[in-house]
Amino acid sequence: MKYTEGRPGRVFVVRLEDGEIVHEEIEALALKENIRSAGVIILGGADKDSKLVCGPEDGRAKKIETIHTVLDNVHEVMGTGSIFPGPDGSPILHMHITAGRRENAVTGCIRSGVRVWQVMEVLIMEITGVASSRQRDKETGFDLLEP
Repeated sequence: MKYTEGRPGRVFVVRLEDGEIVHEEIEALALKENIRSAGVIILGGADKDSKLVCGPEDGRAKKIETIHTVLDNVHEVMGTGSIFPGPDGSPILHMHITAGRRENAVTGCIRSGVRVWQVMEVLIMEITGVASSRQRDKETGFDLLEP
């Protein structure tokens, strides 16, 4: 385990609107407001054809081949994530959501493009006093959080 301690900073209350791509809008806000580190909570609706990364095809393989799931209709969503700078210093949102419709649900990372259906509400809780960032891991290809 690796960890560091920070303190609460600003809190942003955000409404994403119909058609916006979740990670693009949140990362743009983080850049504009100079949010380097934060926890994020989201809820609302994801539009048809939104894409989720739902895990590796083979969890034991050295080269990770991800599974992509495309939502076949509008889904209710809730999720959580974090913002930290990536290897180039730009803010990166890492967020997983659960998207449900009727009795079916799927969970995954929003990085491939989740489009807002009507509205999503987002709370961004800034963390100050940390120098954490995401660094590229050569073995997995992931940008891993380094506290």
